[in-house]
Amino acid sequence: MATAGEASGPAKRPMRADAQRNRDAILAAAREIFEIEGVLTSLDGIALRAGVGNATLYRNFPTRDDLLAAVMHSGITAALAEADELARTRPPREALAEWLVRLTWRLRIWHDLPYCLATAFDDDTSPVKPATDPLMTRTGTLLDAARASGDVTGDVTTEDAYQLVLALSWAVDRFGDDEAAARRRVAMATAGIFASA
Repeated sequence: MATAGEASGPAKRPMRADAQRNRDAILAAAREIFEIEGVLTSLDGIALRAGVGNATLYRNFPTRDDLLAAVMHSGITAALAEADELARTRPPREALAEWLVRLTWRLRIWHDLPYCLATAFDDDTSPVKPATDPLMTRTGTLLDAARASGDVTGDVTTEDAYQLVLALSWAVDRFGDDEAAARRRVAMATAGIFASA
């Protein structure tokens, strides 16, 4: 056991400046290409756009899921902040309803992202699962608050609500809904979560 002041394990060395630049270039290229072509795009194309070799891409991100989780990081952080703000500023029923809409809209951002998230849902080996688990946790927190206030039916689980959002985000992506249409569809599809007003 390490004594006070000693490191408990080997310190992680900071990345060299050129290695950090390569990593940042890969993330930026992936984000740009995901927006245009979707998340199932060619990884070789991402490496080419980033101006790095395939080996550099795979050294930083051994799998597509590693890359996807890294690119999603900032968006997930922003989504969690939104959930916390909703919990602080709105009544539980309204906070949950708005979160379900916003999360659906956010997860449709890149073509095939909902499919990848659904695939990773039960796969504990996928880097995407721990990256997105906080979204399900926040969904559960808002769901529990709405249940405690009597606004949610008793048998709805966090998994039910999150999987419904994934399905809805896939539909919004496929049908090319604008935000107003997505909001209407989510409200209709999630109505069964809520107890009668």
